[in-house]
Amino acid sequence: MSRLVVGSWWLVVAAAALAVASVARVQAADPDNGKKLFDQCAACHSLGEPGDFEGPMLKGVIGRKAGSLEEYRYSAAMKRSGVTWDAASLDKYVADPQAFIPGNRMAFAGIADQSQRDDLIAYLAVASK
Repeated sequence: MSRLVVGSWWLVVAAAALAVASVARVQAADPDNGKKLFDQCAACHSLGEPGDFEGPMLKGVIGRKAGSLEEYRYSAAMKRSGVTWDAASLDKYVADPQAFIPGNRMAFAGIADQSQRDDLIAYLAVASK
């Protein structure tokens, strides 16, 4: 029993450390470069502009529960993911959407480069408010 508790405790600490590291990287990132990178996203996502977009609107995405916008038809996988979007969860999702939430509908291979993901997330943190 004590191993399980210790093991669980370390998982919580590791998750918290990852979240802190993600936030620190995003704070040091270049949102201007992130704006350029967002062009890849803008093919399917809006930051609040009206239009016919394939993906959900990203305005207010940080702090929002995944699959929660009433006006968008999400996959069952996204709805049941339990994810709340923050720097750490966005980083994992943008790196490999299918690995992070298997069965989601986003047809995007992901962004492998960590600094590009940080820049994009820094831009989203500002532009999606």
